Amino acid sequence: MSIFKKKKSDADLMEEDKKENPERQWPSQKAEGELAVDVYETEKEFVIESPIAGITAKDLDISVEEDMLTIRGKRERPQDKEKRNYFLQECFWGPFSKKIILPEKVKITQAKATVRRGILRLSIPKENEQLSKKISISDK
Repeated sequence: MSIFKKKKSDADLMEEDKKENPERQWPSQKAEGELAVDVYETEKEFVIESPIAGITAKDLDISVEEDMLTIRGKRERPQDKEKRNYFLQECFWGPFSKKIILPEKVKITQAKATVRRGILRLSIPKENEQLSKKISISDK
């Protein structure tokens, strides 16, 4: 005998909520998750970091179109033959993506991406633009 009360499934709770709150928009089963990222800059580069547990480099696709960088991937649910009766389910399984607008002055052709210890790190060198310049003044 279980010490836990029988929990309604997420699907049952969602159906009840749809009836009580028909104006609420629930995501479809094929909804895409959004990847959490940190974006920062150093003196020489822009860096994007993201925890991607359960993902390998082959599960990711990183592309750039104009000034938009897109990271896409898919986290596969582990296959298990036994039925599971979840009490809490917070992990996202399925496709995910994140779009990030890049600054104008980057060398995207020299970008490097690595996956190490569950963290994706993408570094994009900055263009060598001189931000300050002394302007000489002549007497005429």
